Amino acid sequence: MRAQLISDPRDFRLFPRPSHWLPSSTPFSLQRQPRTTILCSLYLQPITQCAMLVKRRLLREEITYSVAKDKDVNILHQLDYWPQRNRFFRYINAHRDLVEELVSHHLGIPSSKCRAADMVDWMNGSFNLCVPVSVEGFNRVIIRFPLPYRVGERPCPGNGDEKVRCEAGAYAWLRQECSEVPIPDLYGFGLSTGQRFTHIQQLPFLRRLYHKFLHRCSSLLGFPVPTKFVPHKNNLSNTLPPYLVIEYIEKWDMLSTVWDDQDSDKTLRTNLFRGLSKIMLCLSRVSFPKIGSFVIDDNGFLCLANRPLTIMLQDLENEHIPVEMPKDRTFTSVDAYVNSLLLCHDNRLAFQPNAVNDEADCVSQMTALALMRCIRPQFFSGRLNHGPFVFALTDLHPSNILVDKEWNIRSIIDLEWAASIPLEFIGPPSWLTRQAIDCIDGDEYDERRKEFMDVFENEEKDYSASYNIRRALVMQQSWEKRTFWYTMALRSPTGMHSVFYNRLQTLYEKDHAENTEFFLITSKYWRPQARQFIASRVKDKELYDKELRGAFEEPEKC
Repeated sequence: MRAQLISDPRDFRLFPRPSHWLPSSTPFSLQRQPRTTILCSLYLQPITQCAMLVKRRLLREEITYSVAKDKDVNILHQLDYWPQRNRFFRYINAHRDLVEELVSHHLGIPSSKCRAADMVDWMNGSFNLCVPVSVEGFNRVIIRFPLPYRVGERPCPGNGDEKVRCEAGAYAWLRQECSEVPIPDLYGFGLSTGQRFTHIQQLPFLRRLYHKFLHRCSSLLGFPVPTKFVPHKNNLSNTLPPYLVIEYIEKWDMLSTVWDDQDSDKTLRTNLFRGLSKIMLCLSRVSFPKIGSFVIDDNGFLCLANRPLTIMLQDLENEHIPVEMPKDRTFTSVDAYVNSLLLCHDNRLAFQPNAVNDEADCVSQMTALALMRCIRPQFFSGRLNHGPFVFALTDLHPSNILVDKEWNIRSIIDLEWAASIPLEFIGPPSWLTRQAIDCIDGDEYDERRKEFMDVFENEEKDYSASYNIRRALVMQQSWEKRTFWYTMALRSPTGMHSVFYNRLQTLYEKDHAENTEFFLITSKYWRPQARQFIASRVKDKELYDKELRGAFEEPEKC
């Protein structure tokens, strides 16, 4: 498959899976047909009116039907993002006065000194809306709202609150344990329940003194010490969604904007890799007893009590795909966590309307999932099954990294999707060659990986006294055993299939990929009643194709 450059490492979800040709004589009629053939069979019906196919709007671009029909993601679902985005933006814009009041509340200043930016100056990423707010006599701040139509708020109420609590927890933990990691200041946050928390430094003097005294007493008496985010009641309206009020970093360059033009400069890359290594090593020097995400509870205490909130979970939930991982679920073993992630992949195949292209594709995916469970023990060390677990920024991609002209890291501006994860899940960034994870040129990536690891090992010398297990050694062993690729497959709902067949299955019997019986037999062990499941999924795909085409049709008089 031709490797393609991407601007965001999450875009690997948009690339097609490789095809596995199977003869038509199989019981399931598994011969893969060209997609155009499938569509022709669906639409060779009497036509009573002419229909012109029009472009439709996604969040970042327009898309044609010819492009949409070949996407592995649910484009029919994504077509609703644009109108929801416009409604949400209009709603926030209509409440700009409340935005200003919230910022003034957390900064402890009159609202007359705050001015929310006009809509044209707002910024939004994949999951957040950022509204800059100018503050008289103070640096600009950003109030950031999770996008309800992207985090699954409708199918899973409370997802927005969960995301904000977890990100605030990440800020609190980093300030407490890894103060050398450069991050913006978090001034406060609020939940949909009306609960609001303000950093102790922004409170009135007497109240600040009181809370500092309580913190000191708790510490001396051996009691848990709350974070510096204090529950801060107010009488403001509770009409806005959950949010964070964060320092606005304006000085440095986003790595994603300078990477393509300058990544050939080894000096710059070395500076970047040194900064990344220091951050990863700093985060991993503290070990945890379980896998999960930090949250700040109702009383302001930091708790490792939330499910490990990674991008995949709310992405799936947003598309009404159950992940069967309650918000209060944490894990004490790698086995349990990996099994839970594999269940997410099972449910994507079972619930996403266009999860399969045809019978052959369905059988191939079922086979991959069955074998991912079968081979799992060979990729993870038994001695690390119960830890150590370490903190990681699982969404540390170039758009979240600010650098200076020499590519020294000056700030990490996004702490969402941070969690305590297994040590063997830690590795070099997947975006080192700026290729989609299921399109990576292995030799090219390995060259960059070795360059990164040389820097990482050198930096680890300063941290080796902090723990017994060398992180660089674990990362190298993960690469040699291909655990790196197994974890990448786990993190990619639609890329898992390609990564499995291209990076993992080839470790065993390469000829099986061309053996029809291998697929027909193995797929039946993914779940009972395989034949009925395949027929149901193919029928769902046909219905999806019909509805997708209808979404692009504009009736026209003949």
